[in-house]
Amino acid sequence: MNDGPLIVQSDKTLLLEVDHPGAQEARRAIAPFAELERAPEHVHTYRVTPLGLWNARAAGHDAEQVVNALLTHSRYAVPQALLIDIADTMARYGRLTLEKNPTMGLTLHTTDRPVLEEILRHKKIQPLLGARIDDLTVAVHPSERGHLKQELLKVGWPAEDLAGYVDGEAHPITLDTTSWSLRPYQQHAVDGFWHGGSGVVVLPCGAGKTLVGAGAMAAAGATTLILVTNTVSARQWKDELLRRTSLTEDEIGEYSGARKEIRPVTIATYQVLTTRRKGIYTHLDLLDARDWGLILYDEVHLLPAPIFRMTADLQARRRLGLTATLVREDGREGDVFSLIGPKRYDAPWKDIEAQGYIAPADCVEVRVSLPDGQRMAYAMSEPDERYRLASCSSAKDPVVEQLVERHRGEPTLVIGQYLDQLDNLAERLHAPIITGETTVAVRQRLYQEFREGAVQLLVVSKVANFSIDLPEASVAIQVSGTFGSRQEEAQRLGRVLRPKGDGHTAHFYTVVARDTVDADFAAHRQRFLAEQGYAYRIVDADDLTPHEELP
Repeated sequence: MNDGPLIVQSDKTLLLEVDHPGAQEARRAIAPFAELERAPEHVHTYRVTPLGLWNARAAGHDAEQVVNALLTHSRYAVPQALLIDIADTMARYGRLTLEKNPTMGLTLHTTDRPVLEEILRHKKIQPLLGARIDDLTVAVHPSERGHLKQELLKVGWPAEDLAGYVDGEAHPITLDTTSWSLRPYQQHAVDGFWHGGSGVVVLPCGAGKTLVGAGAMAAAGATTLILVTNTVSARQWKDELLRRTSLTEDEIGEYSGARKEIRPVTIATYQVLTTRRKGIYTHLDLLDARDWGLILYDEVHLLPAPIFRMTADLQARRRLGLTATLVREDGREGDVFSLIGPKRYDAPWKDIEAQGYIAPADCVEVRVSLPDGQRMAYAMSEPDERYRLASCSSAKDPVVEQLVERHRGEPTLVIGQYLDQLDNLAERLHAPIITGETTVAVRQRLYQEFREGAVQLLVVSKVANFSIDLPEASVAIQVSGTFGSRQEEAQRLGRVLRPKGDGHTAHFYTVVARDTVDADFAAHRQRFLAEQGYAYRIVDADDLTPHEELP
């Protein structure tokens, strides 16, 4: 028997004893293939899933490494059946390959004939395939390359796509490295993507995902279509590319609600691409407007469903997805794997923090009690009203004021979901507010003033979750969120993780109403923090005083 921190169970769950001296090393070892499910104080529960194992396989990890990680860190004997199952599951990836044959075009090839015979009999797969070429090979309709990968994943036989990509229209792009260079992990991410041809790079907010995108564009040396979450993000991408690469103003176009420019590098919003009139996607022509050599998806965990359908038709183009977390609240991680590509690089947040590239973070949950009248209103309300009632409790207001006062002089964000709550807080705190209704021009002015220190406190709705460059935010106070969204937690924590010039710790507070669904959803969101290795503390609002340090 080992004295390891991990208990490996036959139902594919892994129990990690958080307080064990070897817990951090074990967490790093299992992170490439296991997903965190529950994160109470002392024992965290991870689960090993086929998709997690296939992502690990595509990122270069083999079954021997996975098995070794479990054997090394497990306290007790690892169930033999589980080890066999892991090896068998990982061996499924690549048993089928999509290949480009000079004479026969796109084909599906297998090293194991019974697998091919099995999938040929699936009703949803049959129509996607053409004529049988030989015992191990069948033709594939090129237009069905994406749909075929989706269906094969669903039946448990993920195909490795080796069919290659069109180069697209050449367009020279070089990195302007006179004053900067890619960090080692950014270069590894670019190399991992380029070697694989398509796929997803997972990096913390603040770790320079845009620079990885720029590096991939330089590697491709081709026209590039960049898809982003909103217009502010589009303009920040443009500014960053102008600063970091050889691209000029004339070479970068914005394709949004406000402008329709098509240039060698075109930055489009998801919203404009998914706009429909009379049931027709009116801007689909953008996908064929140029012979794109690279399609880049920012915040790939937020892709709207129509973008998946469009991406299914773009399988001959190189595709790079950038994200802070592969978790999707709609459960469509399999579609990201099939259509954008598997995970090619993943850097644990704490590892990048240890290298000094993102700030250390202190994560604290402050629990408030509802006043008696609000408790009764909550208890008697309909279930679909309870989260809003708990989230927007007036009991949170003085706590937020105390936290803002404690960090006076530090750039601080108050972040929430409900506009009436945020309007009230903005008024109490005498702070400017940014919501979806705020014009792009006003947003950009406030962000700039925040960066320059002229404004040190901003109240922001969920528009600040995505791609907003607030490099000097040191404190985030979260008052309400999108139910139990882990991806939102990743974005919000990322708002304060950019390294501080003075080396100070970032502070991430969540104010939660105890004994309500607000607390339940907070526990779900905090799985993300635990997954990345962050400990979070729970304190009672009554124990807060304006000048006393938190325990």
